Amino acid sequence: MMDWTDRHCRAFHRTLSRRTLLYTEMVTAPAVLHGDQDYLLGFSDVEHPISLQLGGSDPEQLAQAAKVGERYGYDEINLNVGCPSDRVQSGRFGACLMKEPELVAECMAAIKEAVSVPATVKCRIGVDDQDPEISLFATVDACAAVGITDFTVHARKAWLKGLSPKENRDIPPLDYDLVKRLKKERPHLTIGINGGIASLEQALELLQPYDGVALDGVMIGRAAYHEPSLLGQADRLIYEDDTADTDIFDALEAYKPYIAGQLERGINLAGITRHLLGSMHGRPGARAFRRILTVEGVKSGAGLDVLDRAMDAVREAEARHQQDADHNVDAA
Repeated sequence: MMDWTDRHCRAFHRTLSRRTLLYTEMVTAPAVLHGDQDYLLGFSDVEHPISLQLGGSDPEQLAQAAKVGERYGYDEINLNVGCPSDRVQSGRFGACLMKEPELVAECMAAIKEAVSVPATVKCRIGVDDQDPEISLFATVDACAAVGITDFTVHARKAWLKGLSPKENRDIPPLDYDLVKRLKKERPHLTIGINGGIASLEQALELLQPYDGVALDGVMIGRAAYHEPSLLGQADRLIYEDDTADTDIFDALEAYKPYIAGQLERGINLAGITRHLLGSMHGRPGARAFRRILTVEGVKSGAGLDVLDRAMDAVREAEARHQQDADHNVDAA
């Protein structure tokens, strides 16, 4: 989710769900240690609970970066052992680390020793010609041996040779059963699943007991980004909170003070509202909503009135749609 789940995206998603754990984009340990930490790690208090996802393969650097993350107030430090991009491979971190489970364990031991918040792993089931039944268990077991108990598994291989990062999100087949088997054979570990999950209904299915053992969590990435309104049901469906779903219009209204604050800091509106483009997915007026935000949002001085116009376009389209439906009923 690099270049997607920035602080503006996360603040918006928090208006839809109080309970869902949010993740940062992957930030490399060297960037944290040598870059602009406020820019890379700064976030709003409304985003809690939030996990800082780090990339790297140097235990000492990762430990130092984890300490910085804890100092900034993150609730969890997560090591990415799943990203398949070319840049990640050249830097010896991400999915290529599936080939070095002992190094992953060294990194996790260093992170765990450095911080008091949970240290967790997100990994693939394997890469290239690895046998996932060996590579996944080897990575998890090596980390478990140093005291790591929380894993999220993207249930696909990553092909580092021959497939682009985009293709790696879709082409390698999903193997949910292997992740379920991992939980069954390692019931003392916290195992979450990721990959190809397009709805909360599918998430609920994956959380059902399997041979008497249930997975502990589900991570949804692209679906939640492209159709954020689904998060408005998460607290009720996934966490079983006795609460009403969050309507997307209410979420956008709740997000406006955050936008106003960012505009006062000189942030361009389009850099914020680009994360809202899927908000009206499947609703009348969705195209007009996207067009207004993308065309008007980039203009100099663009403000909250742009979002208001976009929301009004949807309300008007829905009203027309309802009138047409009523008319058709009367005609029948």
